[in-house]
Amino acid sequence: MDYGFIKVASAIPSVKVGDVNYNTQQIEKLVSKAENQGVEIIVFPELAITSYTCQDLFRQDLLLNSTEEAIQSLLIFTQQLDIIVVVGAPIVVGNLLLNCAVIIQKGHILGIIPKTYLPNYNEFYEKRWFASSQDLRPTIISYAGHTLTISAESKLFLTSQGVKFGVEICEDVWAPIPPSNHLALSGADLILNLSATDELLGKHKYLKSLLAQQSARMICGYVYSSCGFGESTQDVVYGGNALIYENGTLLAEGKRFSVDSQLVVTQIDVERLRAERRNNTTFVNAQRAGMLNPNEELCYAIEQKKPFHIERTISPCPFIPEDDDLADSCEEVFNIQVMGLAKRLIHTGCKHVVLGVSGGLDSTLALLVCVRTFDKLKLDSKGIIGVT
Repeated sequence: MDYGFIKVASAIPSVKVGDVNYNTQQIEKLVSKAENQGVEIIVFPELAITSYTCQDLFRQDLLLNSTEEAIQSLLIFTQQLDIIVVVGAPIVVGNLLLNCAVIIQKGHILGIIPKTYLPNYNEFYEKRWFASSQDLRPTIISYAGHTLTISAESKLFLTSQGVKFGVEICEDVWAPIPPSNHLALSGADLILNLSATDELLGKHKYLKSLLAQQSARMICGYVYSSCGFGESTQDVVYGGNALIYENGTLLAEGKRFSVDSQLVVTQIDVERLRAERRNNTTFVNAQRAGMLNPNEELCYAIEQKKPFHIERTISPCPFIPEDDDLADSCEEVFNIQVMGLAKRLIHTGCKHVVLGVSGGLDSTLALLVCVRTFDKLKLDSKGIIGVT
């Protein structure tokens, strides 16, 4: 983590429903492209290996076995790469089929995270095929040449640069208490979300509001990747949502309804997030009850060696609003000053102010505030005494 920044990417590959080989090839292309750009973590959509809209094909052993072979292929492909790849896949654990995120780096599976909350309302019926992580007991599995434990417990992952991240899947963030709450309170700097959000009128605006709120509430970076072109449109349409937030601020987003694969890359200021958390006493107090089991072990990533260059724009005037309408922002600041003065005048019963007018900008602004305040309170402007 050079200078407190980490470079992340939200990727949306073009897919073919149930065509595991094609989908894996598209994923590998985006991984290679991101590696060349110095990306440290890349996130793919929910069930990206198979596509999300396989429906009853998820019951077929052929599809599930092909998925495991695809993960093995990704492991081989990433052996010489530093990048951490987070990709969605259906995985069988005993009698359960789980909707999972597989975390891969340098030919190793760092962990597998199953989805907790399965939507089964309106246009969704995931419970037809998948079980929740809540149905899962800690189980040792052999998968893609790896032996590892999979459980309902949320896990934290630690990069070689000391950045902690956690993973949740789609509906998890829409739940009343998302897994990311506990992950962030336990120290996760970043939350990665693999999703399959369909398009409905007004839903995109609501989604962006939800993610902005969650990243702000948890004072974290939030990387969101959702299914795009190639998914079945039998029931709904998937427009592709690549969104990256930092403490409530949208840093980067993809182009919706694109027929091409997308790679959205940006740098998240982890050092700033940690400073904000230290300064926020409410966040510190919430950690008392909201943290994960302290005995849960961290999953360590393998060392990454990448050259670093700051690519984010750093404002030379950080205290000046950067929104599109500067006039509205200035008017808001002006009204804050007016209301402050109005309260003091009413509280003291004072109907006169004495103001030193130098002719500079500061005293001119102060004079304008006085005039606006007297107008608001319907006081005689003769009560404003200017001294030059």
